[in-house]
Amino acid sequence: MPEFLEKKLKARYGADSAIPFKIMNSLGYMRGSKETAAGRAAQAKHESNLAQTLRKSRGGMPSKG
Repeated sequence: MPEFLEKKLKARYGADSAIPFKIMNSLGYMRGSKETAAGRAAQAKHESNLAQTLRKSRGGMPSKG
């Protein structure tokens, strides 16, 4: 399941709440207790965006030349 979303939702609704899982099920990221392809894609996209943001913040922008 998308860990970034799970952490965010648990922080908002409480660690013992069922609401985060209901939200991820309704978004199509999970089906019951199993992660779907959409959930894996969301996690991969999040990790890609995070890596890109870190590269930009470290000054890893390619030079125009």
